[in-house]
Amino acid sequence: MRRALLALASLLVLGLPGSPALAGVAHAGVAPAQPGWVWPVDGARVIVRPYLAPATPYAAGHRGVDLAVVAVGDAVLAVTSGVVHFAGVVVDRPVITVRTGQVLATVEPVTPLVAAGDQVEVGQVIGVLEPGHCARPCVHLGVRVAGEYVSPLLYLGGLQRAVLLPLG
Repeated sequence: MRRALLALASLLVLGLPGSPALAGVAHAGVAPAQPGWVWPVDGARVIVRPYLAPATPYAAGHRGVDLAVVAVGDAVLAVTSGVVHFAGVVVDRPVITVRTGQVLATVEPVTPLVAAGDQVEVGQVIGVLEPGHCARPCVHLGVRVAGEYVSPLLYLGGLQRAVLLPLG
C-alpha cells in the first residue's frame, strides 16, 4: 500500500507559480511553503520521484525529490538565502549546496554560476541544469537538517496533512 501511495505521489502536480498552494496559503489539506523558500525551477510543480526515507541511515531510499524541468539548460534558483557551502563535481555530477544555519539544501545536476563562500539570496539564479539524473530533464533537491535528510516538501509546501483513519 505504501509503495502504491508513493507511486501516486510521484505523479503529483502541485500547481503553477502564483497558485494558492505555492503562495504560502494552505490549500485542500496541503501544507504551505515555509517563508523564505522557493522552488528551484520555474514552471509546473511536477514531482518525478518523491522523497523516500531510508529505514536506517545507510539503507536504500531517495533522500530528496526529483522535480521535472522543461529543458536541460534551464536556470536553477537558490531555494533559500544563505552561503554556498559547496559548488563543484561529486563523482561525475555537478552539485551546489547552500547552507542556512544547520540546513543544507543541495541541487543536482547543476553547473554552478556561484562559488563556495558566495552569499546567495532566495530565488537567485545559481546554476544551469545539466542532463544525467533522470530519463527526462529533472533537478534533484535534497535537504539536510543537522546532518539528517528530510523531505524538501517540509520547506517547499505540498505535503498532504496527516489524517488518522480507523483500522479496517
